[in-house]
Amino acid sequence: MSTQLPLRNLAEQAMRRQWFPVARSIDLDTPQSATLLGQRLVVYRTESGKAVVQDARCPHRGADFSLGKVHGENIACPYHGWQFSAENGKCSHVPSLEDQCKIPPQAKIRTYPVIERFAHVWTALETPVNGMYDPAQWRDLELDWLAATPLESPTGVAVAIENFRDVAHFPFVHEVSMGPTKHIVEPLSVRREGLDVWMERPLDAGDGDWANDGDCMMFYHCAAPGLASITYNYEKLGKRIVVGFPSPVAYDHVRIFWGVANERSYRGADLEECLRIEELVYREDMPIAAGIQPREIDWDGTYIEHSVPADLFTLNYRRAFREFMERAKTTAPAFPVDVVAVV
Repeated sequence: MSTQLPLRNLAEQAMRRQWFPVARSIDLDTPQSATLLGQRLVVYRTESGKAVVQDARCPHRGADFSLGKVHGENIACPYHGWQFSAENGKCSHVPSLEDQCKIPPQAKIRTYPVIERFAHVWTALETPVNGMYDPAQWRDLELDWLAATPLESPTGVAVAIENFRDVAHFPFVHEVSMGPTKHIVEPLSVRREGLDVWMERPLDAGDGDWANDGDCMMFYHCAAPGLASITYNYEKLGKRIVVGFPSPVAYDHVRIFWGVANERSYRGADLEECLRIEELVYREDMPIAAGIQPREIDWDGTYIEHSVPADLFTLNYRRAFREFMERAKTTAPAFPVDVVAVV
């Protein structure tokens, strides 16, 4: 009898070794609650400005730190006021103790690695397989970012990414936001290198909400497992970006963090208007995505699926995701899990 794990299990294990967003940077005035693959977390910013991700459960009597308060470089439990260090998670103060030398020496909460990027706070539950997403096409751009209100979706990460990057559904799902678009999809030019997949397509603005900006080139990019973006390059306006990074609350349920960015020299609509337009698209997708079965890609081949040339981008994304799973099985840790980096 084979003892090989189902690919679903390998996918879930692999995602524990991946960076995912757990909060928007703008929300850290107070501690925030987050859940990543079933692990309850607290996300907060210390007095010195450092973003921190730690376990949400207090090891004293189990209260939730997201209901607590930040004191300098510590977070305090809302139940009994025990304070824990943002640096290493150790208990640093117990109000009920007259002698602080008697703090239980094992009282500690786990502290996770942190990176701030794209106006969000990112973490990983276990030692990451790869470095944080750093798309080459944005490195030379001066960008202003605006984080959107996250959206909840009863789908897995891969289903959410496929929905973002599928091009054949536009005429049927986005008729309001995009206006009427062609049903026939032209031959797609898709390129994959490892975990990254790229595609270029011209945008015919049509007569939807995007019509005022005119036609442009769209540069599609996704990176397995969980980043999908479009960089719009308008000849007369400059570049703007929409990007989504679904974060797995559970294997088959995501909180979709996303946002928009404009080149500082962009001459089109401001960030708020760009976000409004893109949110129309997202909200049109949500009820359709919520009905997809199974709720995550069927890595084990239980369901029958049929593909056509219009699926070329998403099929390459699936290949990239499988490579990610293989790397998670075989790649040595890139750096210790307790390293905290802020970018």
